[in-house]
Order: sequence, then C-alpha cells, then structure tokens
Amino acid sequence: MNERKIVLGITGASGSIMAKRFLETARAEIHLVISSNAGQVIEYETGLKEEDLKKMSTFNYDDRDVAARISSGSFIFDAMVIMPCSMNTLAKVASGISDSLITRAASVALKERRRLIMVPREMPLSRIAIENMLRLTESGAIISPAMPAFYTRPQTVMDMVDFMVGRVMDLCGIDNELVKRWKSEERD
Repeated sequence: MNERKIVLGITGASGSIMAKRFLETARAEIHLVISSNAGQVIEYETGLKEEDLKKMSTFNYDDRDVAARISSGSFIFDAMVIMPCSMNTLAKVASGISDSLITRAASVALKERRRLIMVPREMPLSRIAIENMLRLTESGAIISPAMPAFYTRPQTVMDMVDFMVGRVMDLCGIDNELVKRWKSEERD
C-alpha cells in the first residue's frame, strides 16, 4: 500500500499536543502548515517551537503562501486535517474565505471532494459555531471534535490524546495502534 499523503494544518486553538502526537506517530507523508497564531500556543502548551514540529513533517509551508503547491486542486492528497481547528478557521472555511494557506487548502479539499477533517477544541459551542459545523458537514467535511472516550479507561492525559489522534488517523486511513478498540479483547 502506498504511503498516505496528508495535509496537516495547525491553528491557534488549544490542543496543539494532538498535532504534535499526530506528527510523532502517523506513518504518512505529512505536508504541514502552521498558522500565524499557532506558534505561541504550541510553545505555551508543549514547550516546543514551531521549528520543532516542522522537523517532524515531510514538507512544511508558510501559511501566508497561498500559492504553495497544496493550494492547488492539481496537488493530490488523501486527506487534510486541521488539528486543532480554531473557531476562526472553521468559520472562514464554512464561509468560503481563503485568506491563508490553511483555509485555501481546506477550500480545495471541499471543491475536489477530498477528505477534510476538522478537529475543533472549543466548549461550550455557540449557535454560530454549531451552524458553521453543520454547513461544513453538509459540504462534505468531517467535524471530529476533540472529545476523549472514557470506555478506554484512560489513566493519563496522553491516553486521552492518543484516543483522539488515533481516531483522526482512522478517518485518514492511517493504520495505528493508538486507539483501544471497543471490545477488542473479544474473539470474532
């Protein structure tokens, strides 16, 4: 099987630890874009610099470069993940605003009918946010909120992060062992 080609956008929402874990564990060709607001959050939450995450990717791009190759429909990729996804980015994509490379690549994913997975990390949700999520879902995006499962009996924060990241990998078609599968101990 060919290696999956994934575009990963990291925005300024809380939850950059999920993007870091995705970069650490995804066996895929990763095309990374970090938004202008994400750097400060990454450093605050993980102690890492943007450059540290860029080194974990296969390719990386400046979010201001709306002419980068991932901004074109001719660039074939298997999935785009925006994780964490700020409500600002989610609203822009829902409204068709492509003023950054992340929002442009997301618009391309929608128009080309490619898999777009958005991982918002916000609570509570306003009616506007819910309506934007509905609009995106109706347009073909997958909204996968950062919600841990408790049937897995997580013992640490990393157990919860692994569950969420593993589920995103599942949606991307990336094999992983991060997710403890429901009733996996039972025989078929």
